[in-house]
This record gives sequence, structure tokens and C-alpha cells, in this order.
Amino acid sequence: MHEERLDSYPVHCPYCNMPFDLPVDLSQGSHQTWEDCPFCCAPIQVRIDVSPLDGELETLMLGRDDEVL
Repeated sequence: MHEERLDSYPVHCPYCNMPFDLPVDLSQGSHQTWEDCPFCCAPIQVRIDVSPLDGELETLMLGRDDEVL
């Protein structure tokens, strides 16, 4: 993980709807991962799409564990 590419984005948990800042490592490129909600501890799917041209975040999607992202 590259600390200079670790940015935080404001999101809401798809379960409890609580807002929190999600740290995203853009140096990994586009990828999918799982994070636990810091409030209700539910497993959240995270889809991160990074532009191959400039390395900037294109899409950040969160979903429940039974959803297809």
C-alpha cells in the first residue's frame, strides 16, 4: 500500500445508513474488496474503479453482501 495514494471518501453503510470515511488505496487500480461497517460491523462489498489514464477514482460503489456489484 502506498500511503500517498490512500484517500478517504465519505460513504454510507448500505445496512445501517451511518456515514463514515472509507480509506481507498488508488495505487491498486480497479478492484473489489470487503470492508466491515465501523458501526454495525456488517460486511460491505466495495467496488473501486480507477482510471487507467490518470489513476483517479472513477467509481466507488458499496453494496450488501448479497448484491452483485
